[in-house]
Amino acid sequence: MFTKKMIAIAASAGLALSMAACSQDAGTPAADGGGAGDKITIGIKYDQPGLGLKEGDTYTGLDVEVAKYVAKELGYEEGDIEWKESPSAQRETLIETDQVDLIFATYSITDSRKERVSFAGPYFIAGQGLLVRADDNSITGQDTLGGKKLCSVTGSTPAQKIADQYPDVELQEFGTYSECLPALLNGTIDAITTDDTILAGYAAQEQYAGKLKLAGEPFTTENYGVGLKKGDTELCEKVNAAITKMVDEGAWQSAIDETLGAADYVAGPGNPPTPAACS
Repeated sequence: MFTKKMIAIAASAGLALSMAACSQDAGTPAADGGGAGDKITIGIKYDQPGLGLKEGDTYTGLDVEVAKYVAKELGYEEGDIEWKESPSAQRETLIETDQVDLIFATYSITDSRKERVSFAGPYFIAGQGLLVRADDNSITGQDTLGGKKLCSVTGSTPAQKIADQYPDVELQEFGTYSECLPALLNGTIDAITTDDTILAGYAAQEQYAGKLKLAGEPFTTENYGVGLKKGDTELCEKVNAAITKMVDEGAWQSAIDETLGAADYVAGPGNPPTPAACS
């Protein structure tokens, strides 16, 4: 009877250990980084040239390059990364439900978002900018928008800012920024406005080479952070250390040159940023 009881206890303990191991495998990256066969799931945008773009099985952009560097510092090779599309409206849910470990997706750090997720970084400071035709010198910044026709995306923060603060601007809103581009090129509108990084990404595309340019300095501040599980300060600190190393080694600037350089993009004020303390 004693023997049967001991066997039962041992079997129960073995099952518990097995379940614990499975639970660890299914969760966020191990504290000591990846190992053989380990994977890390990273959320990015799939439709933003220069930032996060999926073409077939290829992923490119600044967010992608920073994500790959950070993953490497956490112990994961590029082949260990499982990319997942992370639309803006779904980012918090993807993190909360453990569908991703980290998100690099032009993810601005805001107080409201910090109620649901934590952020490492920022790894980049963007701002609302203006994209104009290369031969148009009439727009040089926000102070020269009077009477101009601007295009942005319906319901976006940049569109709302123009509507609220620039009443003498004629604003046209479309469903995507891609829809604004033909109107800009044919002269129907004078400029497109959104984050300067997104605009630079479009300008850097081969089909627009020499046709578009960014005008003036950014006129808002958007701190791009790395979204992660709320309260995971250990992982946050590891990501911050990786970002700092990327900047110090020059890999951060190289990533910008590689992804946005074709648009003659120069990182705006505050760059490269210093990651904030994790909490």
